[in-house]
Amino acid sequence: MDKIEKYHQEQLLRFENELSGDEKKELYKQIQETDFSYLDELNKEQKVELCDIAPIEALTIDKIEKNKNKYKEIGETAIKNGEVATLLLAGGMGTRLGFDGPKGMYDVGITHNLFIFECIINNLKKVTDSLGVFIPLFIMTSDKNDKATREFFEEKKYFGYSKDYIRFFTQEMAPCTDLQGRILLESKNRLATSPNGNGGWFNSLIKNKDAKELLDKSGAKWINIFAVDNVLQKIADPVFIGATISAGVEVGAKVIRKVDPYEKVGVMCLKNGKPSVIEYMDLGEEMAQKTDAGGERLYNFGVILNYLFNIKTMYEIKDKKLPVHVVTKKIEHLDAEGNLIKPDEPNGHKFEMLCVDMIELASTCLPFEVVREKEFAPIKNKTGVDSVESARVLLQKNGVML
Repeated sequence: MDKIEKYHQEQLLRFENELSGDEKKELYKQIQETDFSYLDELNKEQKVELCDIAPIEALTIDKIEKNKNKYKEIGETAIKNGEVATLLLAGGMGTRLGFDGPKGMYDVGITHNLFIFECIINNLKKVTDSLGVFIPLFIMTSDKNDKATREFFEEKKYFGYSKDYIRFFTQEMAPCTDLQGRILLESKNRLATSPNGNGGWFNSLIKNKDAKELLDKSGAKWINIFAVDNVLQKIADPVFIGATISAGVEVGAKVIRKVDPYEKVGVMCLKNGKPSVIEYMDLGEEMAQKTDAGGERLYNFGVILNYLFNIKTMYEIKDKKLPVHVVTKKIEHLDAEGNLIKPDEPNGHKFEMLCVDMIELASTCLPFEVVREKEFAPIKNKTGVDSVESARVLLQKNGVML
């Protein structure tokens, strides 16, 4: 194949002579469909980007409280008029939790079952039940977990939500390589691939016929996107929606005040005059500690992956190329003899696009501060910081029975 020769990936056909006719067809099809251009990222010269970084003004909790009723009324009206849709980013697996399944299927309950997906649907139903309407919910899965996720929702009867308003769609996959840039095999007739990050959510959504049909039919003007691992987040929050609409911006971003200057969260700022998110490791000690005249840290608002995007804006920026992030991870694969290798240390590269980079493609963004203890309970680890343990404590503090 020309594609294999162009990218010097002949190792993908290493076991070709051992495959049946159908297995060969499957391998050839996957090679044809997989975007090898991700590999170009490995050869790019890493340029140091010169940026003018400045603080961005956030809508703080005290300011929100002063106009809460106004914002709530605007947001509720938008929801009732069908102007709001929601989208759950759920392409990941529960590997770091020691769970062999979609992360959303993990059970955080103690005395009874309470699944992450169930927490999220319960949070959405608080809004829809109070307003007497259903809001479209799009669920982005991946090739790794799509079937299991759909079957789980069916088995649990969609946790009481109307399945007529739920659509599943898969995100695109990217090849996984070893540290030398050679694409790995997960079996003799399948490439090792991984989800290409959450930045491709909009393009993947509108490529899915059923999902796009519901989006168009709903007439939604705004879409609230959020991650699967925060069990406390408010979804389709009328106050957040109303504040974003009232501000006349293209994106709203829920943020929290950092617990210390070095907390590992992306920080809202202005980059070359445009709203952006700078990663905690790129902030630098001086900027992280810098304060204003009142002693408030200038770069003190971290994003929690809960955004409200204007859909018209999304169509306008959908063809703009997002940066591809190369991450080094542990990747299971077959060695040259066909043995399955389960590495103990990072052994290869994955390629991801991130939705935080979409903010920079938009012109305006409102950082909207929320109370950490009420809206931020991420589950990234089994124990310790941002874990099942810490999330359970916060769920109980907020009156959720476990």
